[in-house]
Amino acid sequence: MHGAVNKELVRQRFARRLKEYRRHAIIQESMACELAELICGNKKPPLFGRVLEIGSGSGSFTEALLSRCDAMRYVANDLVGESRELVRRIVLNHGVREFSFIAADIEECERLPDTVDLAASNATVQWLTDMPSFFLRMSEIVRPDGLLAFSTFGRRNMLEVSSLEAHTLSYHSLAEQEKMARPWFRPLVLHEDVRKLDFRSPEEVLRHISRTGVNGLARERWTKTRHRSFVERYRSSFPSGSGVHLTYHPLFCVFRRK
Repeated sequence: MHGAVNKELVRQRFARRLKEYRRHAIIQESMACELAELICGNKKPPLFGRVLEIGSGSGSFTEALLSRCDAMRYVANDLVGESRELVRRIVLNHGVREFSFIAADIEECERLPDTVDLAASNATVQWLTDMPSFFLRMSEIVRPDGLLAFSTFGRRNMLEVSSLEAHTLSYHSLAEQEKMARPWFRPLVLHEDVRKLDFRSPEEVLRHISRTGVNGLARERWTKTRHRSFVERYRSSFPSGSGVHLTYHPLFCVFRRK
């Protein structure tokens, strides 16, 4: 069952985990570096006049991007207002002239910049409820020949958990992303892969998800019976060596504005 994203629940849970997020978010950290490399390349660092980062969170992508390119003005956005200071320090350390922060849901926000050279987001857009409208909105602010770049996740993401529990996000394939973007953007990079993390037990998987991949679909608490059943089914269904595994399915999209 694909549930509706509870944005307030997502905000609350990320806010609680924000400071320790980077320590535990192994896959998301690697995605931040890969996305930044896809945007900036390995030649002379590009200069962007104005950057909009969507879902700035703990600042891992901010750091990865500004370590590989230059920006004159940086606008960061996140549901979690506490993200502002984490990102501000990174931006100022990289010599960016102007910094501003928008604490809001990007799907509801009315205060976006008029024009940007780059709109980018790492491991965030899977939380959006209306991707076609997102592409339309980005087409209105990304200048012609500017870039829209993001990483997200595909349908195999955390398949172990979704096969045992009813709730999951509505993931889009690369082909679907390209089709939704097509009226305004042409693809430069469309790439995906599958990565597995090993854990000693299903309990460790649950702790990992709690620290890195919050569930914004439901508030209900697990009973001891439900927890025990999940652990037993996970252990028997997804063994890996002496423990278990968890699958991630990263997608990378870099588009140029037509």
